[in-house]
Amino acid sequence: VQLQASGGGLVQAGGSLRLSCAASGRTFSSYGMGWFRQAPGKEREFVAGISGSGGSISSVDSVKGRFTVSRDNAKNTVYLRMNSLKPEDTAVYYCAQGSGSSTPYMMRMCAYWGQGTLVTVSS
Repeated sequence: VQLQASGGGLVQAGGSLRLSCAASGRTFSSYGMGWFRQAPGKEREFVAGISGSGGSISSVDSVKGRFTVSRDNAKNTVYLRMNSLKPEDTAVYYCAQGSGSSTPYMMRMCAYWGQGTLVTVSS
């Protein structure tokens, strides 16, 4: 399995970015996908995730109303739309594929990881 994340960059506070993660190697729609992030000096944390069918979505309170996770199973791609970005959103963002069809909201639920894409939000 390969996960290729893209879309990170430098943005001013209040701006938007869309991250993409293209997957290959096994039946994409059979597996939940998650977005995690790791800020400098901090542990990696769950941000948002989506079940294999797309019918179940989860996100942490700090991004609710600002970030939206979605997936296109025809394109084997999961997205993270990030609006109203804040400096505290600065981190390396990782996509991950779960071990099953449910949303992987903990690291131990993730079987595969992408390489990470850096998001920097300036104040």
